[in-house]
Amino acid sequence: MSTSFTSPATDADATAADATAADATGTAVGDDRYTFDDVSVVMGTYDEAAAIGTVLSDIDDVTDGRAAVVCVDGSSDETPEIAREHGARVIEQEPQGYGVAVREAVLAPDRPVVITTDCDDTYPMEALPAFLAGINDGADVVSGDRLSHGADAMPAFNRFGNHAFAAAASLLLRKRVHDTTTGMRAYRREVVEAIEWTENTGLSAELLIRPLMRGYDVRERPIRYAERLGETKLDPIEGGAAIAKSIVKVSLQERFR
Repeated sequence: MSTSFTSPATDADATAADATAADATGTAVGDDRYTFDDVSVVMGTYDEAAAIGTVLSDIDDVTDGRAAVVCVDGSSDETPEIAREHGARVIEQEPQGYGVAVREAVLAPDRPVVITTDCDDTYPMEALPAFLAGINDGADVVSGDRLSHGADAMPAFNRFGNHAFAAAASLLLRKRVHDTTTGMRAYRREVVEAIEWTENTGLSAELLIRPLMRGYDVRERPIRYAERLGETKLDPIEGGAAIAKSIVKVSLQERFR
């Protein structure tokens, strides 16, 4: 386990590196490499009927139906029915917040690689092979960096807040991080099982900070960020305050553990 935190300068750089490790379907180059048969794509879902079908279809197309998909759902609309129609495993729970759902989704499957995403069609499922390639290249965590491309589709207030979160985390971690709150990351299963996750709204930041501060090989990869389908569920003020609190709390916990 070695400390590493890198971010490719451009998509072209990342694509060139990815091409040596995996093809567009995540097919193994060597017998010891993971393929999409070893991958679970997981997400928390809450009233995302407008987008969930598109997201799951994209996952199926990119992985050729080989990745397992897990949705932890607290919806009152038809989201779980749509997810099941697309072959996803749906774990229903009472709505308890983002982190509770995603934590359950991350820990539920047993495949050796877990990739988190959101269910609102903001993240590029065509990047899944690149995330898997990063794991096959030795990374313990591959973290999607939305902000290096500008994230123009993100509301301006949210974009400003996410830059501020990254700056604060960089200061606390003494390492430059570009996007602490991204929902798209790939993890080796042993990483998510080795750490006790405590946060709710701030779980996305925690899922980056704890592995990074424990010396795991964490790498950022620039990704495109699209306009969401459906209505946002997170209040930017209340949610932002909770995320900021989590960044400080988790960083200090890890520094003094």
